[in-house]
Amino acid sequence: MYKSDKEAIDAFVENYNTLKSEIAKVIIGQERVVQDVLIAVFSKGHGLLVGVPGLAKTLLVNTISRVLGLSYKRIQFTPDLMPSDILGTEILDESRHFRFIKGPVFANIILADEINRTPPKTQSALLEAMQEQAVTIAGKRYTLDEPFFVLATQNPIEQEGTYPLPEAQLDRFMFNIWLDYPSFDEEINVVKATTTEHIPDPKVILKTEEIIYFQNLIRRIPVPDNVFEYAVKLASKTRPGANGSHIWANDYLTWGAGPRASQYLIIGAKCHGAINGKYSPDIEDVQAVATTVLRHRLIRNYKAEAEGIKVEHIIDELLK
Repeated sequence: MYKSDKEAIDAFVENYNTLKSEIAKVIIGQERVVQDVLIAVFSKGHGLLVGVPGLAKTLLVNTISRVLGLSYKRIQFTPDLMPSDILGTEILDESRHFRFIKGPVFANIILADEINRTPPKTQSALLEAMQEQAVTIAGKRYTLDEPFFVLATQNPIEQEGTYPLPEAQLDRFMFNIWLDYPSFDEEINVVKATTTEHIPDPKVILKTEEIIYFQNLIRRIPVPDNVFEYAVKLASKTRPGANGSHIWANDYLTWGAGPRASQYLIIGAKCHGAINGKYSPDIEDVQAVATTVLRHRLIRNYKAEAEGIKVEHIIDELLK
């Protein structure tokens, strides 16, 4: 497709900027959120989107799927949702043969809305698909289409009647992406744009094979040894009581980040560097993705909660 990886990265930067411009026709503000979601997509990762209702999470995912030309399904997680409602089920057809009816997980982009509203058995059905990129029904394995990306949402303020994701399942998400309220000016623009009859229609920018090509390109990007060492040291610093742990980790954390965090720090840094026109990531690229990679992997202790020390404060201290 391209003569060299250097030429391909230049093309990737151009396509990324066009993607952002098309998404901005619909999504006002939220530049960092859009960037993080796109980095996760091109890194072959999954994202956990945390924000209060009404911040256009569904619209964001729908818009990104449209500009990427990918199939999109939204699953509303409820307490009575069953694994078969996600994966699909076998039915007995008119000729008395079992036939598999595919569930909504058979799409390129899945929005798992309010994933913490459904019991662990149903949560794990989706998480298995995320990990294996395949589902097994009645002993038969079905491979999911590429690219496959799950964006799960959680509401941080409503905890009653929820089933929080266990730490081992949270670890399968590459990024924990926080959505904040828009600024005053952004909210005025949102209200102006959404209270008229004009509906923006973003164009498709990339084809499926181009997305897969760029995903593989990100994996091929070379990384200097000092960047590998920095990423692994950063993850190691979060582990209380371990060799090389940070004093804040020992004081304020019950549990730190595992090796998967080190992997995602490097892959995220590769993509962050690439979207900024770099042919190899540096330490600043690792730092740029550190908060979204580590935020959901660090477990605070009672002392941190009592003193009002947030996870973000601890990560900032680790990055100093």
